[in-house]
Amino acid sequence: MHHQGSSSKTYMATDIQPQIISREMIKQSSPTPNHKTIHCLSFFDQICPRIYVPLVFFYPGKDHTISINDHKPETDTVHKSTLLKSSLSAALSFHYPLAGRIRDDLTIDCRDDGAVFLEAKANCELSDILKHPREETLKLLFPDGLWYKDSTLSSTLVVQITFFDCGGMSIAVCICHKIMDMASMCSFINDWASLARNSGQEICPEFNIGSLYPPLDLPVMKNNYQPPKKVNCASRRLVFDASDIAKLKTIAANEVNNPTRVEVATALLYKCAISAAKASSGSLKPTVSHHAMNMRTRVFPPLTQRCSGNLIGLFTVSTMEDDREIEFVSLVKKIREEKTQFSKTCSDETLTGEGLCLLVLESTKGLRENDSSNGKDQEVYLLSSWCRFPLYEADFGWGKPEWVTSICCEVKNVITVMDSRVGDGIEAFVTLEEEAMAMFERDKELLDFAYIY
Repeated sequence: MHHQGSSSKTYMATDIQPQIISREMIKQSSPTPNHKTIHCLSFFDQICPRIYVPLVFFYPGKDHTISINDHKPETDTVHKSTLLKSSLSAALSFHYPLAGRIRDDLTIDCRDDGAVFLEAKANCELSDILKHPREETLKLLFPDGLWYKDSTLSSTLVVQITFFDCGGMSIAVCICHKIMDMASMCSFINDWASLARNSGQEICPEFNIGSLYPPLDLPVMKNNYQPPKKVNCASRRLVFDASDIAKLKTIAANEVNNPTRVEVATALLYKCAISAAKASSGSLKPTVSHHAMNMRTRVFPPLTQRCSGNLIGLFTVSTMEDDREIEFVSLVKKIREEKTQFSKTCSDETLTGEGLCLLVLESTKGLRENDSSNGKDQEVYLLSSWCRFPLYEADFGWGKPEWVTSICCEVKNVITVMDSRVGDGIEAFVTLEEEAMAMFERDKELLDFAYIY
């Protein structure tokens, strides 16, 4: 039995609040051409909320780190800061919507406003955070509390770099979901890193999703599609070791052919979340989960990962039509079946662009109406996977990141998984109502396979 992380009770008493050293606006190295100053969004962008998606990359200080004339830490810091700004400026010339401002649900005004860039200094060692990564500490590394803010009137990209006493650093990136999904965010970050290390790789984002899948006439979308209202929530970060994922896969393999890491991890998290909701409320509501899917390789004809914007579909898994406890293996099986069926439907050669949009619109209906009068009759969960995206490839010239992580969404019933720091493990972020979380984090089946921090 493992797995309650002791670090959540014992971490540093000292306040490591980073001090902001500078704040500036980074403009593109070359202006956006006139014919691109209005960027038309796609249907998939249209239905995305204007929230920021937060990522933070950690890089240890090393003796072989790039420096200018000597190895003085302050010289190295200045060089890294300068390099990150100049390469970001170059990257924004390619990914120009990130330097723009949201005009409405259909367009981005790309008139070279630029991205916000903050530089900070933390009075602790990077190892202090890597050894005991608490949520409240990680939040301090993100700019302006953007992980929970709407990006209606502000920059669509905000970056904060934080330098630690040891010479290590973190790069926190907040990107507006209205403009990019995780596939696009990874492409942008790796392009930025590629420019910083002068790799010579071609930078070629494609902006064709809007023409393939233009917005639909949805006059009520703006009112309906909002994140659910805040309730008293609690969030936890969990880690599944590769060995525990392997055990879960072995269990599920009795009924599912070659189950994936994501299938088994999300099935267990979702199962335990349902059990916790039942235990905390004393009753069992019909429950539906919406599972986000990168559709670039699933549409016909397939698109490349270089297509910038949002191209996410949601397949749904309904459970709890009766009062029986759902089993882990049957939930893995159900997730596989629904995912397979949705993929098959999306890749149908006879499905038009508008047909695909209408299909996705229908699949998101329960999520969009989560807080309407109908929503009270069921529990709705949103599950996303960032696994297998090349986040750990982001080398700015001083090596690949030691760790890449995020922070928990502050909206209830949201579960996100991503690759863990080591091997084939999985890191998960779970937000539930407080009463449900109290049950969830004591779930014996969950604690047999995951560490909770």
